Amino acid sequence: DTIRIVKNKLNPNLYIAGAILTMFDPRTRLASEIVREVRNYFPKETFQTIINRNVRLSEAPSFGQAILDYDPTSPGALAYRALAEEVMARG
Repeated sequence: DTIRIVKNKLNPNLYIAGAILTMFDPRTRLASEIVREVRNYFPKETFQTIINRNVRLSEAPSFGQAILDYDPTSPGALAYRALAEEVMARG
């Protein structure tokens, strides 16, 4: 509803470029079920890259830094790089 309202009242060119799966915890069954459901309902929109929960991702804002500056080789930084590549590939 929110997207529809914004599109109708503020930005008629608004569209959803994709769905990003973030804060994923592979240790929980619920997280896997949510991924499965999102991909089931939005198969074309959902990006393949999943951003897992990661301590370094949580720490970066505390130091006023983006993850790519704070720890560019961390799993979170690498995941965001992969996501950026995927977004650019879609155009």
